[in-house]
Amino acid sequence: MLIKSLWVALSAFSVIPVPQYAWDDNATKYSICFLPIVGVVCGIGAAAWYTICSIFSMGALLFSAGATVIPLLITGGIHMDGYMDTVDALASHQSRERKLEIMKDSHCGAFAVIYCGIYLISTLGILHELYTAKAIPVIFLGFVLSRALSGLCAVNMPNAKKTGMLVSITANTQKRNSNIVLIFFTLVSCAGMIFANPAAGTGGVLFSLLWVWRYHSIAIKNFGGVTGDTSGYFLQVCELLLLIGALIGDMIA
Repeated sequence: MLIKSLWVALSAFSVIPVPQYAWDDNATKYSICFLPIVGVVCGIGAAAWYTICSIFSMGALLFSAGATVIPLLITGGIHMDGYMDTVDALASHQSRERKLEIMKDSHCGAFAVIYCGIYLISTLGILHELYTAKAIPVIFLGFVLSRALSGLCAVNMPNAKKTGMLVSITANTQKRNSNIVLIFFTLVSCAGMIFANPAAGTGGVLFSLLWVWRYHSIAIKNFGGVTGDTSGYFLQVCELLLLIGALIGDMIA
C-alpha cells in the first residue's frame, strides 16, 4: 500500500517515470505523505547543478538560470500551472464562484503570464545573489519544506470544490498519520536549513511559516478553501518567499 502511495505521489507531482496505479482508496491513502519526496529529488537536482557549476567555475548567472528551471523540469510545471491559474483568478477581483471558474478555464490569462514572468525573473535574481553570498545550500532542503507545508495545508484546510485532483488525493487520506509524517519532514527540513546556514536558513524558515498563515487567509476568503491550483500557488510562493527570507537573513548577518 505504501509503495503504491509513493508511485501515485511521484506520478502526480513529477515527471519521474514510475509504475502507474489506479487512484483507488489504498493508493491515495498515504500519497500526500510522499509529496516531500519530490522535493528531495528537486533538491538533489539543484545540488548536482551547484556542484557542476562549482567544479567548472561557472558564473552565478548560469547557475541561477539552471536552478530556476530544474524544479520546473522535474515537476513538469504542475505547481507553476496552479500558481498561474490562481494569480489569474485573484487578479480578476470577481466573486468566489467566478474565481473558481477562472481557475478551471484551460486558457491562460494575461495576469497569469505577467506574474509568471515576475516570478521567474525574481527567482533568477535572488538565486544569483545567494550564489554570490555562498548561501545556496539552504535552498536544497527548501524544496522539501515547501512541499511538507503544502501537504499540511491540503490535509487540514477545507476543500473549495467537491471534485478535482486534490480531492481525489485527500478524500481518503489518513489525516493523523499524514500530519505526523508531514510535520516530521517540516521539522527535519527546517533544522537542516538552519544547520546549513544559520542566518539564511532562519530567514527562509521564518518567511515560509509566515506564508502558511497568510495563505490560509487568502484561500478561505477568496475560494472558500483549497484546490489543486491553490496548492500549487502556495508551493511556488513559499519557495520564492523562502529565497527572499534566506537573502534577507544573510544580509542581516
